[in-house]
Amino acid sequence: MHGWRGKILRIDLTKGELKEENLDRKVAKDYIGGRGLGIYYLNKELDPKVDPLSPENMLIMATGPLTGTSTPTAARYMVMTKGPLTGALTCSNSGGQFPKELKRAGFDALIVTGRAAQPVYLWIDKGRAELRPAGHLWGKNVPETTDILIGETDPKARVACIGPAGEKLVLFAAIMNDKYRAAGRSGVGAVMGSKNLKAVVVRGEGLIPVADPARFKEIQDRVMTKFTQAAKAAPSPLSQHGTIGVMTPLTQKYGVLPTKNFQQGTFDGWQAITGQTLTEKYLKKTIACFACPISCGRFTKVEEPGFEGEGEGPEYETAFALGTLCMVDNLAAITKANYICNELGLDTMTMGATIACAMELFDRGYLTEDQAGGSLHWGDGRKVVELARMAGLREGFGDQLAEGSYRLAERYGHPELAMVSKRLELPGYEPRGLQAQGLNYATSPIGGSHCRAHMAYCEMVGIPKPVDPHEWKGKGRLVKFWQDVFSVIDSAGLCIFFTVRNLLRPQLEIFPDGILDYLNAVTGAEYSLDELVKAGERIWNAERMFLHKAGFSRQDDTLPRRLTHEPLPDGPAKGKVVHLEEMLDEYYLERGWSRTGIPEEAKLKELELK
Repeated sequence: MHGWRGKILRIDLTKGELKEENLDRKVAKDYIGGRGLGIYYLNKELDPKVDPLSPENMLIMATGPLTGTSTPTAARYMVMTKGPLTGALTCSNSGGQFPKELKRAGFDALIVTGRAAQPVYLWIDKGRAELRPAGHLWGKNVPETTDILIGETDPKARVACIGPAGEKLVLFAAIMNDKYRAAGRSGVGAVMGSKNLKAVVVRGEGLIPVADPARFKEIQDRVMTKFTQAAKAAPSPLSQHGTIGVMTPLTQKYGVLPTKNFQQGTFDGWQAITGQTLTEKYLKKTIACFACPISCGRFTKVEEPGFEGEGEGPEYETAFALGTLCMVDNLAAITKANYICNELGLDTMTMGATIACAMELFDRGYLTEDQAGGSLHWGDGRKVVELARMAGLREGFGDQLAEGSYRLAERYGHPELAMVSKRLELPGYEPRGLQAQGLNYATSPIGGSHCRAHMAYCEMVGIPKPVDPHEWKGKGRLVKFWQDVFSVIDSAGLCIFFTVRNLLRPQLEIFPDGILDYLNAVTGAEYSLDELVKAGERIWNAERMFLHKAGFSRQDDTLPRRLTHEPLPDGPAKGKVVHLEEMLDEYYLERGWSRTGIPEEAKLKELELK
């Protein structure tokens, strides 16, 4: 096979057995790879009602056919499982160098089942795999674990591992790769910890076989020339200031910067925590994932007393969650909390949102100082740093924070204060000011996520053409369209930022310049545009079927009442609410689903889904 390696590695931790199997060619083409392969195997082999932290749950790490090639931004892999935070499907995406190394080590996916009797790690060396004891690593943080494993295996190896948070089954524990990159959402690290699997270490060799090298080179020359020309004409904000640069020209400007646990849409202290401020005060160098011309990663160092540290980040979503959501305008505190989350292996988004929820519970008198182990006041950056550490180690009140915001708010009798969809904390785009983004949050198969289709590109940036962010009519069709496109991007092994920097117009050419061409040159599959669109729709509907069998329906495609019934009190979107129910009717119709959100038989037949 070309692009695909043609091999799946199964790891039965209960038996300590490793087994290779061939990847079916039709499955590869129909589901592309990455996210598509993950849902194919989950639907085929996993009971959707399984306890996420039981040995019976499956953990899948899957690359795409473009992962590890020199296609721009082709450095992504997916971690898919049933998430312990949500009870729903989860699909956590990460970049860096590890995904390329996994692909070059010879496998399209790893499928992990069972539970090891004692801690172990998986070592894959140029296609040869073995399980090794990891008791000496248990309790160590992510950087320590990574350095030890590289010393034990190969200096050029790459590591994906869990920290203490994953070991202690924090429900939003992440799987960290290359020390600082996170497959963060929904608790994939807790699933890995429940299986006593501390790490996956990989060393690859050679290049990914390409079906048509000459064609690939022609596409590569054309696309990279466009990247270069665009960078000279107008340097990308992502390259200049990283993702945190979004705060300045976009979210604050449009009044969609979630603040004070989504009670506001603007933040008075925003200038102190922007990408420009991070660049001026703490940036040491930029970091790029493999094959990425954008370099949005930031390596930073903080020397201010009480917040000392260094590492990557913070990203925009981290600065929003640990910053504006908690009313913190101290960038040193936000960055330090980010370092702690990376070291312990925590999703920074759920961490910040859970602290914000706790602060509102305290502010309203539902949570006392005795219950919280002290006061929880808005804007207390030092408290945010302290609580991040406590949650990752499940110490004191951190043991309650480790369950996520929904369970915390429910514990104190006010689940309405958890800003979640399907129990997953919402990202940093206020949906009352971005109607399509709200619909996307509600219908996402993993819960509150912007990465299933980042509708802010359409509603704020005007990609591929401007749309009114406050208009709700017509958003069902738009969201459906981009969810299918993002399914393709995730499954191909690309970063979504490829779409931001290099999108063609008009909208009918729905794939950024080169993705369709790249896939055909690399795989030789000769997708038509219709086939590729259909593959994205197939993947989305396959995920929906998993959710349906797990017990989810229309009643779960929802948002907090605050967002659908309480008008935004400030900023350019003042007075707006999310018109969710109206958009859902249109969306289900566009999808070919019933009014209760279940794919109709005709749609399943059309997509060849049983």
